[in-house]
Amino acid sequence: MKNYVFAAILAATAAAPAFAQEEEAASPFTVSGSVGLVTDYRYRGVSQSDQGMAVQGGFTVGHESGVYAGTWGSNLAGWGAFGGSNMELDFFAGVKVPVGVVTVDVGATYYFYPSGLPKTQFIEPYVKLGSTLGPVSATLGLAYAPDQEALGRVYNTGAAYAAGTPNNPGAKGDNLYIWTDLAGAIPETPVTLKAHLGYSKGNSGLGPNGTSVAPTGKYWDYSVGADLALGKIVVGVSYIGTDISNADRQYLAESMTNYRDGGNIAGGSLVGSVSVAF
Repeated sequence: MKNYVFAAILAATAAAPAFAQEEEAASPFTVSGSVGLVTDYRYRGVSQSDQGMAVQGGFTVGHESGVYAGTWGSNLAGWGAFGGSNMELDFFAGVKVPVGVVTVDVGATYYFYPSGLPKTQFIEPYVKLGSTLGPVSATLGLAYAPDQEALGRVYNTGAAYAAGTPNNPGAKGDNLYIWTDLAGAIPETPVTLKAHLGYSKGNSGLGPNGTSVAPTGKYWDYSVGADLALGKIVVGVSYIGTDISNADRQYLAESMTNYRDGGNIAGGSLVGSVSVAF
């Protein structure tokens, strides 16, 4: 995404008069973003759109110092919906600092659900280490959300949550997420291969929105896929899943079941996407 913006700036600069180049170079800020469509909004391996399509988009404003801030949003459905506009709207900010061959990224994300149920918002600080070697890039990340009511086991079962009768009013909990991402461009092609592995550890809700209204649980998620870049348009496909078994999800069948056909929203599935960068 940022590479496309950078290339566009370079092209415009090459064709502009000298004074325009100086004016362009004088700005310490950059703006980048994208809008796209996915066949299933998977967050940490679990569907937040009831295995249906979602429209997503966001933008980031960056400063040459490494400081950045932005927002990202998606529609929700099924267990991922908390009323209101059935939308997730994230706000994030942080700073990226190069340390040798590694880029250190420290920041926080605030998860917000406009007009949704109370006590659903939560904040999650994170730190990421990234590095690139030739066409291959790697990221190691850790996100830790401290005790908050949105992460607490307020409900003992998904059915209790659906009924709106909390078993443990005011309960708070924390959540740890550790992940790694790998991506590698195939030389002389517009194709990039990618892989992801993550581990969640929170309350015993067995996964996102199990006994609380925010992603929690103790499980692994994974994905493997590829992206095809066509100018500013990127078409992708990934196989995404978790190790939450059908037997385990029966503990909270209400929260782990597709509302339309009873499928497992934490099970492995192919997910397609198309996005446009700006």
